[in-house]
Amino acid sequence: MTQRPVMEAKGLVRHFTLGGGLLGGERKVVQAVDGIDLSIAAGETLALVGESGCGKSTVGRLLVGLQDPTSGHIFFRGREITNMTRSEARRHRGRVQLVFQDPFSSFNPRMRIGSALAEPLLYDGKSRTSAERRDTIAGLLERVNMSTSAMQRWPHEFSGGQRQRLGIARALATSPDVIVSDEAVSALDVSVKAQIVNLLKDLQEELGLAQVFISHDLAVVEQLAHRVAVMYLGQIVEVGDKSSVFAKPQHPYTNALLSAVPHPDPLRKRQRTRLKGDPPSPMNPPSGCRFHTRCPFAFDRCRAEVPRLTQRQPGVLAACHLQELPDTTGRQLSTGKNQHEAT
Repeated sequence: MTQRPVMEAKGLVRHFTLGGGLLGGERKVVQAVDGIDLSIAAGETLALVGESGCGKSTVGRLLVGLQDPTSGHIFFRGREITNMTRSEARRHRGRVQLVFQDPFSSFNPRMRIGSALAEPLLYDGKSRTSAERRDTIAGLLERVNMSTSAMQRWPHEFSGGQRQRLGIARALATSPDVIVSDEAVSALDVSVKAQIVNLLKDLQEELGLAQVFISHDLAVVEQLAHRVAVMYLGQIVEVGDKSSVFAKPQHPYTNALLSAVPHPDPLRKRQRTRLKGDPPSPMNPPSGCRFHTRCPFAFDRCRAEVPRLTQRQPGVLAACHLQELPDTTGRQLSTGKNQHEAT
């Protein structure tokens, strides 16, 4: 997409310090997010994928302003929002909204759904009467295919899929430009998951929303995303158009993730790329390429030099030294999930 991004992150860093304080002890730094660049265009879904603990949820919280970055910059429609005053932040907050992974815990169990959906309307700076708020809430419920009778019910009276629809309705209450969905369908069964994915697609088409879809489920990402950013240990190792990344991944980690996507035909054999060991600790990341301790293609340069995100094919950037080796070596990297299937 060529239009100006709705939202950008440049050099985004978020470190957490553990230890010290009143109890003493050694202070350790968790490098949750360590220098990433992202951009999201209007009407686009950018999927942020990777293993648990890679930092993708922290990125989501930084984008919506639930946490402040250690360093780096976030821009909304060209204006930096990382150093806003409290009043500026309050006015901006409704422009970027979050859909939580667990919709049940995100609702106050002592508050009826109508009151929960009305809360964002009370603080968005627009004057509304009670009747106007009720009409707005009814419209939100209709938009997510829920009955207006839901306003009088309690959160525990709904199924998981219904609560997630209500969570989406609440996110839409302030007419945001960007929605960040943090594992929004991971706790749902397959049929309900498909319904929520279709709902998000329909809302995006209707409202022109930009979405950041955080997930570890690449099968869902394939259905929803326009672009994919792959994270490993706080850094982005590959980013590009979904079709290009899925057809021909340029990083061994992306290749391994794609090889694990289930195929609907149980009789079809697959060649899995199995990674050795566990991800290193973000408190003590490896030198050079952070993936080299698990990469089957690692060589000396990987252990010493941090690879840069560079264009590897049209529409795809990857941070990998392997692609700079002679073709006979570079071709060892399988070319996508379809190449992992054997008849």
